[in-house]
Amino acid sequence: MGDPKFSRSKYETPSHPWQAARIKEENELLKKYGLKNKTEVWKAQSYMRSLRRQARELQARLRTKDPQAEKEYRNLIKRVSNLAMLPENAVLDDVLALNIESVLGRRLQTLVYQKGLAGTLSQARQMIVHGHIGVGGHKVRIPGYLVTSAESETISYGEASPFTSELHPMRPKLEPRPESAPEAPKAAVDLEKQKLLAKVEELAKKGEQIEHGG
Repeated sequence: MGDPKFSRSKYETPSHPWQAARIKEENELLKKYGLKNKTEVWKAQSYMRSLRRQARELQARLRTKDPQAEKEYRNLIKRVSNLAMLPENAVLDDVLALNIESVLGRRLQTLVYQKGLAGTLSQARQMIVHGHIGVGGHKVRIPGYLVTSAESETISYGEASPFTSELHPMRPKLEPRPESAPEAPKAAVDLEKQKLLAKVEELAKKGEQIEHGG
């Protein structure tokens, strides 16, 4: 057992810091799931890699009819099915086909937004961190907490949270959203900027008319 002062990192960072395609993909995931920073993307990737690594190793060991490998295989499938990433009758090839969005879609922040308990992904994160969300009757303050299928139905406002009151001004209407990956909230339209652009276009048209008339 190592010294607790020097705990191991829970995620792997990219091998190369400057890769345009990877950076673009990470930025899209940040917006899509309302993540705080890229560390949360790397944590999800590391978790996904560990599942795939275990699945590849088990594929090789199962060919030797190792009884321990059979047990580990059942435990792996049970783990991903409990997280609602795959059905109970999934096989190792299905585990290898998982992607990072399979993990991000099971985060508490994502599910709070999908259930309509928060108006935006940013609000969902804030409510979790401030202790307004409970899972199975217990307060959870970790936005990246991976929710099991059994816990999904127990996500709600905490008993002591003021959001339990329907009269709370910041409480959104409880309208569940589709279980597909969430979309990033659209930025509000800047009306002043829109008016200014319309004025510029109008002046440009008038200038063209004067030119043609001359």
